[in-house]
Amino acid sequence: MSALIEVRDVHKTHEMGERDVQALAGVSLSVSPGEYLAIMGASGSGKTTLLHLMGCLDRPSRGAIRFDGTELAELDDDALSDLRSRRIGFVFQAFHLIPQLDVVENVELPLVYQEADRSARRERALALLGRVGLGDRAGHRPNQLSGGECQRVAIARALVAEPAVVLADEPTGNLDSRTGDEIMALLEGLHAGGVAIVLVTHDRERARRAERLVAMRDGRIVFDAAPAATAEG
Repeated sequence: MSALIEVRDVHKTHEMGERDVQALAGVSLSVSPGEYLAIMGASGSGKTTLLHLMGCLDRPSRGAIRFDGTELAELDDDALSDLRSRRIGFVFQAFHLIPQLDVVENVELPLVYQEADRSARRERALALLGRVGLGDRAGHRPNQLSGGECQRVAIARALVAEPAVVLADEPTGNLDSRTGDEIMALLEGLHAGGVAIVLVTHDRERARRAERLVAMRDGRIVFDAAPAATAEG
């Protein structure tokens, strides 16, 4: 099976004032279609930087990244934006909902960027809100929702364009344990339906529920195997 995402010898350096900070130092890994992968590591290990590069939110300083066989370095910013909106769903710790929009409008947003038909995108968004248990909250604003409800909206938004992969960066970090378990159950349900999941988490128990665990330290991968083995990081 061909890889959905391929990362080959990727380096990433950030300019921090007068000095450069190396966030990634020669990272290589691949994600298969439908795979459930968890990435762990201490703060500053490079895990979020790696996730952003995989999601076309940034470009590497050196190395190659391919998405479904396409070399990302060959795409201009418009093409990368189009790839993100059509093939990749994002779920972040801070939700990143737009407060001026109601719930259904937030979920529709990726389809708005694709210039999808208004009635079709509304129908799709409402169906997804029902799927995550928020069918009765479509007209509410984000500030009228709990943290768990906001994350459910974010998951619905991530799914609205039927992506090949969902990239989730600490999606339960701002939630209590019970609500976090509910969000993880939603993500695992997506995986069961054939969507690839890449989860960045500091929670070892949540990471162990993935099919594969990658641990990072100082911008490098130090462990890559099934989570039943002992991981570092």
